[in-house]
Amino acid sequence: MKKIITIVFVLIATIVFAQEKLTTIEVEIHDIDSSNGQVLIGLYNSEELWLKKTYKGAVGKILEGKSIATFVDVPEGIYAISVFHDEDKDGKLKTNFLGIPSEDTGSSNNAPAMFGPPKWEDAKFEVKKNTVKQIINL
Repeated sequence: MKKIITIVFVLIATIVFAQEKLTTIEVEIHDIDSSNGQVLIGLYNSEELWLKKTYKGAVGKILEGKSIATFVDVPEGIYAISVFHDEDKDGKLKTNFLGIPSEDTGSSNNAPAMFGPPKWEDAKFEVKKNTVKQIINL
């Protein structure tokens, strides 16, 4: 009987300690020029997929020049966020004939987008507590 209790205890302890610690990321987007359209927010979890494939995505409504989105159940780790003001609600970032975005964009840490898209190194941030907040200015 002692062996069974010990085995059950070890199994329960293993399950409890093996669970990933999940967090929440709150994103506030400021300085949105108009209330037309929506804000598309992409959360990325690797440099290889940065600006190619989102880990999680959200659509934000615009109220008084701001938009808010929350990503829940996010494992601790390194992430970056990219956003754009989708004024025509077509789900695609509009660009001019040179490929430069004609809709406002932004990234976590307000990473600069000079002569190309923002770099992962500038946009990445670490998540290792219950709630992380990113404020992004467009």
